[in-house]
Amino acid sequence: MTETPKIALITGASRGLGAALAEDLAARGYHVLAVARTVGALEELDDRIRRAGGSATLAPMDVAEAPAMQQLAQAALSRWGGLDLWAHCAVHAAPLAPAPHVDGKDWAKSVLVNMDVTRGLIALLEPLLRARQGTALFFDDPRAGEKFFGAYGATKAGQIALARSWQAESAAVGPRVVIAQPAPMPTAVRARFFPGEDRGALTPCKDEAARILDAL
Repeated sequence: MTETPKIALITGASRGLGAALAEDLAARGYHVLAVARTVGALEELDDRIRRAGGSATLAPMDVAEAPAMQQLAQAALSRWGGLDLWAHCAVHAAPLAPAPHVDGKDWAKSVLVNMDVTRGLIALLEPLLRARQGTALFFDDPRAGEKFFGAYGATKAGQIALARSWQAESAAVGPRVVIAQPAPMPTAVRARFFPGEDRGALTPCKDEAARILDAL
């Protein structure tokens, strides 16, 4: 009988830290369930994983579509019996703006993706993680209170506050909840916030992925 591999779900897997985590986990023997909206980037990720001898299942879907995520969770439970790791990299980075001028649509999408989706996924995926004594991995980016970061900073802080509550609540019973704080990386999100920054001085995503996973 073939042993079931460890299963890692990466939400926001197509680029940046999410893609780097997916590649590193596949190299460590995990089967990666990669979720993102961008089909082309997912296919490129899959090619890199397979060339390196790993395996992945692509799930081109929007994490904000609750029925799609429910179907994905049901499929993961049916096929693998749960999850060993969930790394939540999906985020909405609203344009920088003074607090009185934060666009209503940007604010609403920030609340939806960074907070509402996180709440829904925690509820949806907790049973799958507990079934395999898994780990949920979140990524802090403490911008709350910085000028022009109102929408992103507030909703990212809200996401991490929720994760910390779950971390405290599940400490004795599982799943394990880990909150990492990555070093500045040359991601598309950071480029939107800091255009013209010397990207050569930033930490490569693959290096941060390896450091974070080693720490687990």
